[in-house]
Amino acid sequence: MQRPPFTPTIAALPKLVPFVGPEAMERARGRPFRARLGANESIFGPSPKAVQAMRDAAADNWKYSDPENYELRKAIADYHEIPVECIVVGEGIDGLLGLTCALFLTPGSKVVTTDGAYPTFNFHVQAHGGKIRAIPMRDFREDVPRLIEAAAATSAPLVYVSNPNSPMGTWWTADDINGFIEALPPQTLLVLDEAYCDTAPAGTAPPIDVSNTQVIRYRTFSKAYGLAGARIGYAVGERSTIEAFDKVRNHYGINRVGQIGALAALLDQDYLTTAVDQIASARNRISAIALENGLKPLPSAASFVAIDCGADGAFAARVLHGLIERDVFVRKPIAKGLDHFIRVSCGRDEDLDLFAAALSDVLVHVRA
Repeated sequence: MQRPPFTPTIAALPKLVPFVGPEAMERARGRPFRARLGANESIFGPSPKAVQAMRDAAADNWKYSDPENYELRKAIADYHEIPVECIVVGEGIDGLLGLTCALFLTPGSKVVTTDGAYPTFNFHVQAHGGKIRAIPMRDFREDVPRLIEAAAATSAPLVYVSNPNSPMGTWWTADDINGFIEALPPQTLLVLDEAYCDTAPAGTAPPIDVSNTQVIRYRTFSKAYGLAGARIGYAVGERSTIEAFDKVRNHYGINRVGQIGALAALLDQDYLTTAVDQIASARNRISAIALENGLKPLPSAASFVAIDCGADGAFAARVLHGLIERDVFVRKPIAKGLDHFIRVSCGRDEDLDLFAAALSDVLVHVRA
């Protein structure tokens, strides 16, 4: 017996794995990590009110989630002071990026992004037959003016910008972003990934304008809200654009417990303030550890710090592997010009104590 063939787009793709998860690494190593500082999760966890709400909801998990996500969308709408029809909830920003590609890409469509930027977006672009034009970073941040120039030159329907960006943690100001929006070519939609906006300085995210049909903004409960495992994100945009997501989204794709937890987390802004303060303190500690070891941290507005290891990519890879051998999970960028950095997620004092000891030991060996 023979199955039908894959579509030409899928058949032409290599096997794509945007990330190797820490669990897979632990299985391969045969032991767990002592410090999990590589996936940009918030080790500080979600609001206790969110945890309690999810515990209370567990017994009713025989029910499907509300396919309209109405209560969560209404709370998000009230929080941002925008109409509820301008919000769609999805399986994290990752899932929403895939839906965006389904809405706007046809095979051969050009898409502009940054070399080394979030790889899951590229994963979705390729799965929908899009062709990626990747622009190098400049001064370790996304070169948005060049991204817009490339979008105009290629008639790209989508241009991806993250602010603050991953994997470097650098950012543009709200005034900068507004200027970039004004410069968009008429055929281009700005895919503005704001996963880390909650940990960024005031004045990083511009006010939301749901009248602009050329911008979709993506937010998540995975980072500062500490609900990465719940897989709840949302997109905000002009009403007719957001309503089109109903044509392609998985209406029962949101898990009910996560839906309820995200609502409780959003309503506990006092806890979010505490978590953001803890993240900022951890960023400072990671930077201090880097400096103490003769390395250079990059200023970050995200929940991680990129650290320049001071040599080439091969040297940074040895530092990375040395940390993993010492049971400290971190990651590193792989794009040319960024690969001499490692990236360390914010953690508790005990996690960063382990990182500090391991880094000092690793550097003694790799420098020798």
